[in-house]
Amino acid sequence: SGIVLVAINPYEQLPIYEQDVIYAYSGQNMGDMDPHIFAVAEEAYKQMARDEKNQSIIVSGESGAGKTVSAKYAMRFFATVGGSASETNIEAKVLASSPIMEAIGNAKTTRNDNSSRFGKYIQIGFDKRYHIIGANMRTYLLEKSRVVFQVR
Repeated sequence: SGIVLVAINPYEQLPIYEQDVIYAYSGQNMGDMDPHIFAVAEEAYKQMARDEKNQSIIVSGESGAGKTVSAKYAMRFFATVGGSASETNIEAKVLASSPIMEAIGNAKTTRNDNSSRFGKYIQIGFDKRYHIIGANMRTYLLEKSRVVFQVR
Protein backbone atom coordinates (compact mmCIF):
# COMPACT_ATOMS: atom_id res chain seq x y z
CA SER A 1 0.00 0.00 0.00
CA GLY A 2 1.20 3.48 -0.78
CA ILE A 3 0.18 6.85 0.56
CA VAL A 4 -3.24 6.98 2.21
CA LEU A 5 -5.46 10.05 2.23
CA VAL A 6 -8.54 10.00 4.42
CA ALA A 7 -11.53 11.78 2.88
CA ILE A 8 -14.04 13.40 5.19
CA ASN A 9 -17.32 14.88 3.99
CA PRO A 10 -17.70 18.37 5.52
CA TYR A 11 -21.34 18.52 4.27
CA GLU A 12 -20.74 21.95 2.77
CA GLN A 13 -18.89 23.34 -0.24
CA LEU A 14 -15.34 24.43 0.51
CA PRO A 15 -13.08 26.47 -1.78
CA ILE A 16 -10.34 23.82 -1.73
CA TYR A 17 -11.24 22.10 -5.00
CA GLU A 18 -11.20 25.08 -7.36
CA GLN A 19 -9.15 25.41 -10.55
CA ASP A 20 -6.46 27.53 -8.86
CA VAL A 21 -5.93 24.79 -6.25
CA ILE A 22 -5.49 22.23 -9.05
CA TYR A 23 -2.77 24.41 -10.59
CA ALA A 24 -1.15 24.91 -7.17
CA TYR A 25 -0.74 21.13 -6.72
CA SER A 26 0.25 20.45 -10.34
CA GLY A 27 3.98 19.80 -10.60
CA GLN A 28 4.51 19.67 -6.83
CA ASN A 29 6.15 16.78 -4.99
CA MET A 30 4.16 14.74 -2.50
CA GLY A 31 4.62 16.28 0.93
CA ASP A 32 5.54 19.76 -0.32
CA MET A 33 1.99 20.94 0.25
CA ASP A 34 -0.87 20.02 2.58
CA PRO A 35 -2.44 16.55 2.17
CA HIS A 36 -5.09 16.70 -0.54
CA ILE A 37 -6.73 14.50 -3.18
CA PHE A 38 -4.92 16.66 -5.77
CA ALA A 39 -1.54 15.77 -4.22
CA VAL A 40 -2.37 12.06 -4.55
CA ALA A 41 -3.59 12.56 -8.13
CA GLU A 42 -0.47 14.56 -9.05
CA GLU A 43 1.78 11.82 -7.69
CA ALA A 44 -0.04 9.15 -9.71
CA TYR A 45 0.03 11.35 -12.83
CA LYS A 46 3.78 12.05 -12.48
CA GLN A 47 4.61 8.38 -11.93
CA MET A 48 2.51 7.38 -14.93
CA ALA A 49 4.37 9.85 -17.13
CA ARG A 50 7.83 9.13 -15.70
CA ASP A 51 7.65 5.33 -15.45
CA GLU A 52 5.14 4.78 -18.27
CA LYS A 53 3.26 2.34 -16.05
CA ASN A 54 -0.38 2.17 -15.02
CA GLN A 55 -1.22 3.76 -11.69
CA SER A 56 -4.09 3.19 -9.27
CA ILE A 57 -5.78 5.36 -6.69
CA ILE A 58 -7.95 3.54 -4.18
CA VAL A 59 -10.65 5.63 -2.53
CA SER A 60 -12.11 3.99 0.53
CA GLY A 61 -14.31 5.09 3.38
CA GLU A 62 -17.58 4.71 5.20
CA SER A 63 -20.99 5.46 3.77
CA GLY A 64 -21.33 9.15 3.02
CA ALA A 65 -17.60 9.87 3.43
CA GLY A 66 -17.29 11.29 -0.08
CA LYS A 67 -15.68 8.47 -2.06
CA THR A 68 -17.50 9.24 -5.32
CA VAL A 69 -16.87 12.96 -4.92
CA SER A 70 -13.17 12.29 -4.29
CA ALA A 71 -13.03 10.24 -7.49
CA LYS A 72 -14.66 13.14 -9.36
CA TYR A 73 -12.05 15.55 -8.03
CA ALA A 74 -9.22 13.24 -9.10
CA MET A 75 -10.72 12.99 -12.61
CA ARG A 76 -11.11 16.77 -12.74
CA PHE A 77 -7.43 17.08 -11.80
CA PHE A 78 -6.36 14.69 -14.58
CA ALA A 79 -8.55 16.45 -17.13
CA THR A 80 -7.16 19.86 -16.15
CA VAL A 81 -3.45 19.01 -16.01
CA GLY A 82 -3.76 16.76 -19.05
CA GLY A 83 -5.25 19.57 -21.10
CA SER A 84 -8.61 17.82 -21.52
CA ALA A 85 -10.78 19.95 -19.25
CA SER A 86 -11.92 22.35 -21.95
CA GLU A 87 -12.37 19.63 -24.57
CA THR A 88 -14.59 17.26 -22.59
CA ASN A 89 -16.17 16.99 -19.18
CA ILE A 90 -14.75 13.53 -18.57
CA GLU A 91 -15.93 13.22 -14.97
CA ALA A 92 -19.56 13.81 -15.97
CA LYS A 93 -19.37 11.36 -18.85
CA VAL A 94 -17.75 8.58 -16.84
CA LEU A 95 -20.10 8.95 -13.89
CA ALA A 96 -23.22 9.33 -16.05
CA SER A 97 -23.91 5.58 -15.97
CA SER A 98 -23.71 5.39 -12.19
CA PRO A 99 -27.30 6.49 -11.34
CA ILE A 100 -28.81 3.77 -13.52
CA MET A 101 -26.90 1.00 -11.78
CA GLU A 102 -27.30 2.49 -8.32
CA ALA A 103 -31.07 2.94 -8.67
CA ILE A 104 -31.30 -0.82 -8.21
CA GLY A 105 -28.91 -1.16 -5.32
CA ASN A 106 -28.94 1.92 -3.12
CA ALA A 107 -30.05 1.69 0.48
CA LYS A 108 -30.82 4.07 3.30
CA THR A 109 -28.27 3.96 6.10
CA THR A 110 -27.89 5.93 9.32
CA ARG A 111 -25.30 8.18 7.63
CA ASN A 112 -26.57 8.45 4.08
CA ASP A 113 -30.11 8.36 2.67
CA ASN A 114 -28.90 7.07 -0.68
CA SER A 115 -25.93 4.84 0.04
CA SER A 116 -24.55 2.86 -2.88
CA ARG A 117 -24.32 -0.88 -2.56
CA PHE A 118 -21.95 -0.93 -5.54
CA GLY A 119 -18.22 -0.60 -5.84
CA LYS A 120 -16.83 1.38 -8.75
CA TYR A 121 -13.71 0.66 -10.76
CA ILE A 122 -12.91 3.56 -13.07
CA GLN A 123 -10.28 3.22 -15.80
CA ILE A 124 -9.05 6.41 -17.43
CA GLY A 125 -7.20 6.12 -20.74
CA PHE A 126 -4.41 8.52 -21.67
CA ASP A 127 -2.65 9.05 -25.00
CA LYS A 128 1.13 9.36 -25.50
CA ARG A 129 0.97 13.05 -24.51
CA TYR A 130 -0.87 12.10 -21.27
CA HIS A 131 -4.15 13.67 -22.35
CA ILE A 132 -7.33 11.84 -21.38
CA ILE A 133 -8.74 10.04 -24.39
CA GLY A 134 -11.50 8.08 -22.69
CA ALA A 135 -12.66 6.23 -19.64
CA ASN A 136 -14.99 3.50 -18.52
CA MET A 137 -16.52 2.58 -15.23
CA ARG A 138 -17.24 -0.90 -14.04
CA THR A 139 -19.55 -1.49 -11.14
CA TYR A 140 -19.64 -4.55 -8.99
CA LEU A 141 -22.22 -5.54 -6.43
CA LEU A 142 -20.94 -5.40 -2.87
CA GLU A 143 -24.00 -6.22 -0.80
CA LYS A 144 -26.29 -8.49 -2.75
CA SER A 145 -28.42 -9.22 0.30
CA ARG A 146 -29.76 -5.64 0.43
CA VAL A 147 -30.93 -5.85 -3.16
CA VAL A 148 -32.52 -9.31 -2.95
CA PHE A 149 -34.74 -8.86 0.11
CA GLN A 150 -35.95 -6.20 2.49
CA VAL A 151 -34.51 -6.21 6.01
CA ARG A 152 -37.24 -6.68 8.66
